[in-house]
Amino acid sequence: MWIVFTFLAAFMQSWRNALQSQLSRDVKVAGVTLARFLWAGPIAACYLSALYLFLPPDLQQAGQESLQLFPAPFWGFVLGAALMQIVATGLMVKLFQLRDFAIGAGLAKSEAIVAAVFGALFFGTQLSLLGWLGVVIGAVAVLLMSKGAGVARLSAQVLLLGLACGSAFALTSLWVREASLVLALPFPHSAAWVLFWVISVQTVILLLFLYLRDRQTLEALWRRPKLTLAISITSCLGSIGWFSAMALEAVPYVKTLGQVEVFFTLFVAGSYLKQKVQPKEMTALLLIAVAAILVIWG
Repeated sequence: MWIVFTFLAAFMQSWRNALQSQLSRDVKVAGVTLARFLWAGPIAACYLSALYLFLPPDLQQAGQESLQLFPAPFWGFVLGAALMQIVATGLMVKLFQLRDFAIGAGLAKSEAIVAAVFGALFFGTQLSLLGWLGVVIGAVAVLLMSKGAGVARLSAQVLLLGLACGSAFALTSLWVREASLVLALPFPHSAAWVLFWVISVQTVILLLFLYLRDRQTLEALWRRPKLTLAISITSCLGSIGWFSAMALEAVPYVKTLGQVEVFFTLFVAGSYLKQKVQPKEMTALLLIAVAAILVIWG
């Protein structure tokens, strides 16, 4: 089941990234980041309501106590994940502005490598020698892709942004899983609650920030309702996939299998955005996919 959710997430995320790349041409980074969450909250609320309506949880079997629905650690994980995902999304949009969509999205996929390292160091995830080989290959692929940008295209800056973006996404994923695990609810209800609260926190934070600091960006989003809605829909569907998969399986395994997004990214870049990917860059993207398979097998 977690594999199905991961494929759903990867497919939706590739389209969301493409739509965000398109919006970033005319809207500032904070606005493009908000577009990801703006309409996702109501969608997440409908998804959560549908779960309770058509698949009510067995609270007694889950050991649920009404007064402990959301224990204190849950809020810490939710807040950390919400803030880190805002940072990660902003960094990814900046990558789109410095490089084209395929390369920006590919560098952001260093998330899987960082998640494997962080998971092994701080979250008790064990990787075999084969798994660590995949991590090394993935790191080489990211370096190869960055060198393809060339000095004139700020390759050093792109590399640092890509690794920072991947690290922020990795921490987001690890904290999302921890938030799901502390809830005394069965799957998929625990994942749905985490999704709803993370998106709600992100929406409130970004709306307040832009209302107080940059109302012109809010107006720019208002002038692009269809694109903003499409970003929110694909983002929420992708998040349902990610959050559900991570509630069922350890983050490094989910995120490395999620490297299949690389192939969706190449398809979207060529068919929808009409962007050409250079041979060296395509090789790097394929190496990232190989790294993912090795980590999964490890």
